[in-house]
Amino acid sequence: MIKTIIVEDQELIRKSLKIVLESMSEIRIIGMASNGEEAIQLCEREKPDIVLMDIQMPVMDGVKATEIIKTQMPETKVIILTTFQDITYVMNALNAGAEGYILKAVDPQFLVDGIKMVYHGGSLIPQELAKEVFQSIHSSPVEQDSTVSSNPYELSQQELKVLKYLAQGLSNKAISERMFLSLGTVKNYISNIYSKLNVKNRSAAITKAIEESIIKEK
Repeated sequence: MIKTIIVEDQELIRKSLKIVLESMSEIRIIGMASNGEEAIQLCEREKPDIVLMDIQMPVMDGVKATEIIKTQMPETKVIILTTFQDITYVMNALNAGAEGYILKAVDPQFLVDGIKMVYHGGSLIPQELAKEVFQSIHSSPVEQDSTVSSNPYELSQQELKVLKYLAQGLSNKAISERMFLSLGTVKNYISNIYSKLNVKNRSAAITKAIEESIIKEK
């Protein structure tokens, strides 16, 4: 069972998500919170595998709560529940350590699949949302040639390839099989990537790589 908590200030959404997730999968909702402070206390008490985290909430927002949870309990994985209106907050949440983000109005099966992907070590950055995020990031009037990728962090060709597979949402095991490498070697490449990019996790690495054109968006 994937132990999950739901953090959302609207009671109807909390209850609806609980019913849907538990009826469709082996995901078990072990608690629910209405703000960031409650979420932190719940995580400390229940030690969930996954936190579904709303962004805009009273008392403490989802970005601050994510930062505290990932600092104190790095093994707990956070998926941000967002709307297109919240998109400017997504970068902050990823930088705080969230493993990904997803629209509240997404198809339930997609949400279930996303939770499973993150639970097994993947990252969750849906393409339609990624485009919105990256468009909001690029404020410079100078357009960069979309066919050119820069590499200011001196990533090796193997590291660039691993980074591309990370952006596609592949797990460590899937990357090792795709590249014919041992799991340990893939983990070493990923650690090197995090170190060179100065990021904490997959989602932050992917976001930075696309933002700075180290890899292409698709």
